[in-house]
Amino acid sequence: MSSLVRLLGFTTLGCGCVIGKYREVISSREVTYVEEKGKACGSHGHRRNHTIAADRFGATPSIGLASKASAS
Repeated sequence: MSSLVRLLGFTTLGCGCVIGKYREVISSREVTYVEEKGKACGSHGHRRNHTIAADRFGATPSIGLASKASAS
């Protein structure tokens, strides 16, 4: 079952994986997905199109959120 989400932004982790952070519209819960796995990433938990816990990235983000959704 899928839910409606709003994009909050993207972050590139130190391992090279790109993650997208989203907020579910109904529950306001934040969800983090691996958008693209880094070529040199050795984490088995980083799988494309799968969620990961925000506090368990396994690597420090190398840049901040690259894109933010509008507040409207």
